[in-house]
Amino acid sequence: MTPELVALTLAAILQSAQILLAGAAMNRDAGFAYNASPRDAPAELSPLTGRLRRAVANHFEALALFTVAVMVVTLSGKASGLTAICAWVYLAARVLYVPAYAFGWSPWRSAIFAVGATATMVMLLAALIA
Repeated sequence: MTPELVALTLAAILQSAQILLAGAAMNRDAGFAYNASPRDAPAELSPLTGRLRRAVANHFEALALFTVAVMVVTLSGKASGLTAICAWVYLAARVLYVPAYAFGWSPWRSAIFAVGATATMVMLLAALIA
C-alpha cells in the first residue's frame, strides 16, 4: 500500500474516532435516548460538544477532497516523495485539528486547517504537473 493510501486509511479511522468522541459528548450532555432519537427538537449541548460535532463535519468536508487527491495521485501513477509527505502532513494536521477545535485554539485552529488543506492542494497540483 502506498504511503498516501495508508494516510487515507488512518484519516478514515480518525474520522470514526471523532464521531465516537462527539457521540460520547452528546450522550453526556443530552443522554443516550436523545442521541439515539431522530433529534427533532434541539438539545442543550455544551460548547465542547458543539465544537466536537463541528470538527466531525469539517473533517468530512476535508476528507472528501483528500480522498480525491489520494485517488488521483494513486490511479495516475503520480505518487512521489512529495505526495507522500503531503499525505502525512494532512493526517498530522487533522489529528491536531481535533483538540484545536475542541479547546478553541484561535487562531491556531484555522492555521492547522490551512496546513491540511494546502497539503491536499499540493497533492492535486503535483498530479497535474508531474
